Amino acid sequence: MIPGNELFLFAGAALLMVLTPGPNMIYLLSRSICQGRTAGFISLLGVVAGFLLHMLAAAVGLTAVFLAVPLAYEVLKWAGAAYLFWLAWQAVKPGARSPFESRELPPDSAPRLFVMGFVTNLLNPKIAVFYLSVFPQFVSPAHGPIFLQSITLGVTQIAVSFTVNLFIVLFAASLASWFVRNPVWLAIQRYFMGFVLGALAVRLALEQRRSA
Repeated sequence: MIPGNELFLFAGAALLMVLTPGPNMIYLLSRSICQGRTAGFISLLGVVAGFLLHMLAAAVGLTAVFLAVPLAYEVLKWAGAAYLFWLAWQAVKPGARSPFESRELPPDSAPRLFVMGFVTNLLNPKIAVFYLSVFPQFVSPAHGPIFLQSITLGVTQIAVSFTVNLFIVLFAASLASWFVRNPVWLAIQRYFMGFVLGALAVRLALEQRRSA
């Protein structure tokens, strides 16, 4: 089993990833504001379906391959660290855009909402990099079957993401208007997020390859 402190740290990493601006957050926020909470929730179900596909792809073999091949592990480790540094810079750079700036979207049917949520997440580079580079850092053959560890981590990430995104869907309009009225808190949130993402990138870069 994955140690509790490692699982807690992974949940924290998953929380940071879902809180950083990205296609999922912008789409769900915009959809909820433009078409209402029901439309946002249906879109969120599509996003969750995309997460399940990412998780299963990792669980059925990707993680085991990355752990078994040192070169692939190192390449993905440094790619993941570089991406986290890039996310940290995106959060703190001058003129950074707020994820709570929604965009206008035309009304869509329920099936299309689900499909759009699924495709948005499936093609989300932030999620792909997370599963391909950050995800394997928390898997160790010493902690038991890699498949079960992958499922545990995946379910944890999905639960964290679903909770945060559900909150965004339910309170999209209120969140957007509150941050517009309180730009100082938006700046504090961006700099705090940038600092923690940078720290996570350093940890990832210094992480040694795990073996049985």
